[in-house]
Amino acid sequence: MTAIRHALPIKREDDFAQWYQEVVSAADMAEESGVRGCMVIKPWGFGIWERMQALMDRRIKAAGVQNAYFPLFIPLANFVREAAHVEGFAKEMAVVTHHRLIADGKGGLIPDPEAKLEEPLIVRPTSETIIGDAMSRWIQSWRDLPLLLNQWANVVRWEMRTRMFLRTSEFLWQEGHTAHETRDDAMAETLRALEMYRAFAEEDAAIPVIVGEKPANERFPGAEATFSIEAMMQDGKALQAGTSHYLGTSFAEAANIRFQDHEGAQQC
Repeated sequence: MTAIRHALPIKREDDFAQWYQEVVSAADMAEESGVRGCMVIKPWGFGIWERMQALMDRRIKAAGVQNAYFPLFIPLANFVREAAHVEGFAKEMAVVTHHRLIADGKGGLIPDPEAKLEEPLIVRPTSETIIGDAMSRWIQSWRDLPLLLNQWANVVRWEMRTRMFLRTSEFLWQEGHTAHETRDDAMAETLRALEMYRAFAEEDAAIPVIVGEKPANERFPGAEATFSIEAMMQDGKALQAGTSHYLGTSFAEAANIRFQDHEGAQQC
């Protein structure tokens, strides 16, 4: 009897992690870029992303959420004022300190000591603090609420252990940020977004997921509650596939987001 021939050099049951990497490579979806944790997404891989983005964007806009774009570089001061948020991301932040390079006299380049920034800039790990700044300017009255925004962007988190598409230092994503008059409205939107992720995963991507609330030690830094959809991988491990967070008023207070309520009083 002819032996079974495998398209890949590694079988899934022998080494799931390495098999996964081989699938990504053989499918011509992505390749290493030369920078640890950053990948080149090739046309086959990016085509999948474009399809996912189109389907998700349709769901986002159907809920009355508008797309916007916010800067890649965020002043360090924005994070300093939100201590809990900083503590959660501090070890993963990429920091820009200079704006120019000069020759080192040995054929290489070094940061120009004369080009040091007055304030370090953080390469966006997530956008709560920079969007909070904008909301503090845009929200004045209850008539401005709810404010429903979404951003399609890339983010950078200096991951220690990386794997293409699952955990990378730079990755593509969408992030929705909303402001509401009441806690009930904010929580309803949090759960609506969670249901949107579940519907996309199960109805569009055909991936069954488990929906629930994260324990306190796994919450998004600074959040009062974090909800997620979790997918089960074939090696028996759960993969966080989407999250929705109720932030309470901590970010609003840090960003000084205030509005005049129906009675004329100032609320946060």
